[in-house]
Amino acid sequence: MSALESLADAYPDLVFEHVLDPPQSVAHVPADAYLDFVANARAAGFDVFVDLCGVDYLRRDPRFEVVVNLLSYDPPARLRIRVGVAADDPVLPTLTETFPGANFYEREAFDLFGIVFAGHPDLTRIVLPDDWEGHPLRKDYSVGSVPVRFKESPKAQ
Repeated sequence: MSALESLADAYPDLVFEHVLDPPQSVAHVPADAYLDFVANARAAGFDVFVDLCGVDYLRRDPRFEVVVNLLSYDPPARLRIRVGVAADDPVLPTLTETFPGANFYEREAFDLFGIVFAGHPDLTRIVLPDDWEGHPLRKDYSVGSVPVRFKESPKAQ
């Protein structure tokens, strides 16, 4: 039995899909099963943490999504984990106990999207200054502007 089959058997209520570019399986995991699912995925052979990122869908419920990519070398397989995060309480447990490499990725998702990772050892801004207000990758974040003054071009004579 493959690692994916064992995960699918252990979590019969989860939706798994398979995409071909690049070939990988995608698991849609509810927030309350997130930490347990990731720990079981690691135990099943997906022991390489590739990355974690946030997504803002703005007009969808749940508004945010955290995407985790894991890799298995033996047998070679990829697993993408997608977890919906509510806009009114954007909190997920941290993966730093299971995958220490998630530390800086979670800090980036917190900094740019405002997704809080409960239990994180140092959930502080990593990209923006500490006194920055807001989370600039949220789709409702003001773009802002700086007025630009252009010189008059010389008129052709």
